[in-house]
Amino acid sequence: MNAETDAEAIDPLIGKMRAAAAPFRKTLQELHRRHAGLADGAVATYIPELALADPSWFGISVATVDGLVFEIGDSGRPFSIQSISKPFVFGMALQDHGRDGVLRRVGVEPTGEAFNAIILDEATNRPFNPMVNAGAIATTDLIEGADAGERFKRLMAMFRRFTGRDVHIDNAVFLSERTTGHRNRAIAHLMRNFGMVGDRVEESLELYFQQCSALVTCRDLAVMGATLADGGRNPLTGETALEPSYVKDVLSIMLTCGMYDFAGEWAYRTGLPAKSGVAGGIVAVVPGVAGIGVYSPPLDAKGNSVRGIRVCQDLSQEFGLHAFEARFAGASLRDSCNPPRRGG
Repeated sequence: MNAETDAEAIDPLIGKMRAAAAPFRKTLQELHRRHAGLADGAVATYIPELALADPSWFGISVATVDGLVFEIGDSGRPFSIQSISKPFVFGMALQDHGRDGVLRRVGVEPTGEAFNAIILDEATNRPFNPMVNAGAIATTDLIEGADAGERFKRLMAMFRRFTGRDVHIDNAVFLSERTTGHRNRAIAHLMRNFGMVGDRVEESLELYFQQCSALVTCRDLAVMGATLADGGRNPLTGETALEPSYVKDVLSIMLTCGMYDFAGEWAYRTGLPAKSGVAGGIVAVVPGVAGIGVYSPPLDAKGNSVRGIRVCQDLSQEFGLHAFEARFAGASLRDSCNPPRRGG
């Protein structure tokens, strides 16, 4: 008898769990097969290190609030988090400064502009929201710490709480970001002129480049999404990554602004809080149920993973996950991938 069958003999519930999860694993396998052959989109090249990605890389992962993780394809392949870091740093800023403190520096309105547009709200001089580069730089500037080292350690600790493991920086990507980041420097200094970032503007830019260069996997994204889905509690470690009172702030911004200037159509068709990154990742959240992570480097013209969008749309339609679905959003997905509970 091997360890697996021995465990099932000791506790028959383990066998029931695997049986209940099997149909959902098949669903992910079918999704991966359905979209793996897509040839649309192109790998990002404006950050030279990102251009080295293989367009065929493709992973899907789903993590539930009960701590189950389902994976297929290149779900364990590391890649830089890029803009997917933005909502999580936004949550960190909210904990450091509260809603009013953050809103003095960053708005919450969708822009309809490209993510790297050099534009501020003419009425307030604030960046429009924390998901575009201007707002993200202003949000990163709000990370507290006595010096650059302390601020960096706090940033890495935040990623660890959300993923449940230590996260590291891809130095090659960081150096590539720093070398080519002149547009972001222009945005930061424009905001410095209006008082939207403080005197440590160069230090905050370095921190922003490091933040975007953090290495994650598709599985990490799913766990990060599941942490938001469970009110800020990491389902694998039980640790609180974000105060529950701020989770709705983060999810609201992800739903309205998280997919660049595709955010409106995303909200209309898919209806899930989500954030994409130009390395090819997408994280989506089914509140109370699960987090979804997809990785595929080819991007559409607006900077979103082509396969990632298709996977999330299919999951939303098949399981009724849209936030405004008439039936309870997520009920079908919960039934498919959650096991029977002990005593239930």
